[in-house]
Amino acid sequence: MNKMIHPFYAQHRDAMEAAMHQRLDLAETMLRERAQLTDIDTIKQEVMDELAVVLTQMPYVGGTASRMSEVFIRLTGFMATSRVLQRHGVPLPVIRDIERETHKAQLLTMPETERLDAGDQFMSPENQAFLREQAAKSVTASHQAEFPEDFVYDFVEPGPNDGFEFGINYRACGFCKFAGRHGDKEILPNICGLDFDAYATRGIHLERTQTLAGGASHCNFRFSRLHRDG
Repeated sequence: MNKMIHPFYAQHRDAMEAAMHQRLDLAETMLRERAQLTDIDTIKQEVMDELAVVLTQMPYVGGTASRMSEVFIRLTGFMATSRVLQRHGVPLPVIRDIERETHKAQLLTMPETERLDAGDQFMSPENQAFLREQAAKSVTASHQAEFPEDFVYDFVEPGPNDGFEFGINYRACGFCKFAGRHGDKEILPNICGLDFDAYATRGIHLERTQTLAGGASHCNFRFSRLHRDG
């Protein structure tokens, strides 16, 4: 019996596939030189086929009502690339580096003004208020019962001696749950490594010293603005 894609993710399938095609094109030289792969067209098709599988596995966590839905849409596809490269015997550190560099290159295709505007919006008081609201909702028993595969997190206010503007402590990670269910625990850290460039390209400094994937009790995200020349 074929598994179905949730209607919410089906709406975003074309965009996810387009983003994957772009990443694969950006990764082509690295796949040849670092991963030592030769039949790149076959690899690309295998990744697209695996993305179709990943789409059926993505958990629904509330659609547009949950900020983490966008995170799943944006990053879960990296699981497809990791799975395929791992099957071809590419070492995990090489997979990690290819995915991180490809992700950064893709982010940098967006005009700088758009990226920095997105960063300003993320750091804005309005978004911080939204994050507080979403964090409070994530920990409720009713939300966890309805969306057990979602993230659970707390908004962190800075103390008088802290150098960050605000933080988020993720107490439960949707990607960790996904990886545990589908046998992706080895490649899970690849997803964690994508966060730093995702924020830096938007003018945000992320400090994080521990992760759930690494065995900690929570992921401690701390955000501050990067200094901009001029």
